[in-house]
Amino acid sequence: MKNKWLIYTGFLIPILFWTTTIICGLIIDDYNHISRLVSELGAIGTKSQYIFSTGLILSSILSVLFIIGLYKTCRIIGLNTIPVLIILTFSFSICGTALFPLPLRLHGILGMPSILLLLSPLMSLILWKTEKISNIKRISLLAFLIMMLGFLAFMPNVLNEYSGLKQRFFHIGWTVWFIYLSYRFIRLTKNIKKDEMPSH
Repeated sequence: MKNKWLIYTGFLIPILFWTTTIICGLIIDDYNHISRLVSELGAIGTKSQYIFSTGLILSSILSVLFIIGLYKTCRIIGLNTIPVLIILTFSFSICGTALFPLPLRLHGILGMPSILLLLSPLMSLILWKTEKISNIKRISLLAFLIMMLGFLAFMPNVLNEYSGLKQRFFHIGWTVWFIYLSYRFIRLTKNIKKDEMPSH
């Protein structure tokens, strides 16, 4: 599989994740995306349990392919791979929460590592140079700040009627990050090919 196609999975992951949540939300009667948590869509006994779990597992698999594509490109152009490897926390957590749905205790435990995902844009802000990957400072900061808003989910007294919205800030943040990485790294792979072409 060409590296470019691995990187394209970064576009597919958000599409798959959000499509899954929307479809499952329609299946469950009176489900409100603003007030209810995402994990409720896959809770044991719900009509959407297996659709939700399948969507998350597929998202996890695609994210591993995405990481491979990003990692290989980083090695070629000399970018630090730490921001890319941190995305593995997302892959692990999203698969774990799918395999162990609510209300199982492991659901919360396995979901916790995904919190570390916000370190991916933060570390890129520190470790990646703008001359190698343009606009990285602005986009990484934007994605980081949006994901940080997701921590409002741990503050029950803040917007207590909007638990679903607070949690979804985190998902919006990584969506922005994944789409940007896909777009920018695809451009980088094209530049690599141009540099490898023999000059006449």
